[in-house]
Amino acid sequence: HAMKLTLHHINLSTERIEEMDKFYRDVLQLDRAQQDVPALRGDADVYDGDVTFLEDGQTHVHVARKDIQAGFRTGQIVNPVSHGHIAYRTDDIEAFKTHLDAQGISYSDWGTSAVRGWHQVYFYDPDGNVIEVQQVVA
Repeated sequence: HAMKLTLHHINLSTERIEEMDKFYRDVLQLDRAQQDVPALRGDADVYDGDVTFLEDGQTHVHVARKDIQAGFRTGQIVNPVSHGHIAYRTDDIEAFKTHLDAQGISYSDWGTSAVRGWHQVYFYDPDGNVIEVQQVVA
């Protein structure tokens, strides 16, 4: 079956959480996200940075504390909070991983280690931008 992908969020990694939060709420008039806010595990061995969750009614913007060491601490190649990422949601993460394998795309499978209930994989586009694909899991 075809894997449905929808844009879920854009992650901006920064040292200026409060300033960025205010900018996106005041200038772009985003609201604080009410639905589908990820349950960060808050595990210092993975990622326990501050994050503010905003939305335009459809797509989220996650403003996250930059953490250039997260990949080293977790042993993962792709670090989604060093410079941010674009995140898509799928309805079949295993089929999507099979698709990445078939396309010859290397990826880091974070499982649900960072966000409870979200299975996340990360990979690079040809220019080095980080892309997340995730599925909500029980």
